[in-house]
Amino acid sequence: MMTRLTRRTLFAGVAALSLVGGAGTALAADKILASVPGLSFPFFVHMMNAFKAEISAQGYEPVESDGQVSSPKQTADIEAAIAQGVKGIVISPNEVDAMAPALQQAVEAGIPVVTVDRRVPSVDGILAHIGADNVKGGEAQGNLIKQMFPDGATIVNLQGQSGASPAIDRNKGLHNVLDGDAKYKIVFEQTAGFARDKGLAVTEAALSGLAEPPKVIVAANDDMALGAMEAVKARNLSGIAIIGFDALPEALAQVRDGGLTATIEQFPGKQSALGVQTLTSFLKDGTKPAEKVILLTPVAVTKDNLNIAERLGEVK
Repeated sequence: MMTRLTRRTLFAGVAALSLVGGAGTALAADKILASVPGLSFPFFVHMMNAFKAEISAQGYEPVESDGQVSSPKQTADIEAAIAQGVKGIVISPNEVDAMAPALQQAVEAGIPVVTVDRRVPSVDGILAHIGADNVKGGEAQGNLIKQMFPDGATIVNLQGQSGASPAIDRNKGLHNVLDGDAKYKIVFEQTAGFARDKGLAVTEAALSGLAEPPKVIVAANDDMALGAMEAVKARNLSGIAIIGFDALPEALAQVRDGGLTATIEQFPGKQSALGVQTLTSFLKDGTKPAEKVILLTPVAVTKDNLNIAERLGEVK
């Protein structure tokens, strides 16, 4: 199996894991690789913290992998982990298709893999996927728009990272609810890459190009929604509903204070802990999950139900 790994890629992965795992020698047999797309995103920092806490609680040692929003980097980390003999992998893959070969290598090497948040259905043999039902999350955004604007609305849609399964599914859910109802018109939609600066820039472009401001700006994550909020403030516009996704502490504070209208809670800490528990149950006694795909149902969070937010205690 290891003959399939190129020396260059393997060297890059070993170097990367040496930095995040703190060991340049072969990993001990009780280590688990925890990998996220990029620690530049607050959502994935929270997820990584939950991964590491639960891995330690289960009696294993976490090895942290920051994908740096790069599928080649995340692939190199996985390949290095395979070579060094980790017991298992829990991962939120950067991209659906690009990460499939590395995850397939892990499965073929006999290393159990659990995906969290982002699913890679093309890979046979993944132990389980734990995530949110992102289609239902997008539908929650659409239903909230209809509830708030029963007479119709114009909408700017900030889509997430191209190729990322949550972005694909959230966009699908939003369109499931809004398409076919002439009262609701998406007047502008474009990817903003899940990034705040791009959310700001794309929203500025949308507002510049539209004859009149939209009723709603809906974003596939909170970072883009917060960027959109800054663009709206810069133009001194009011009355635009801004809806995010992820229930980050900063977004929850803005929902409380009126900067954002709502965000979608998908319980990432619960997802992460459940993913690690599923993996370690299999490692300890061979227990396989009853269902290979476990999806939590996201919920819209407004000022009226802030108490349900997983990270409300972090809000300042």
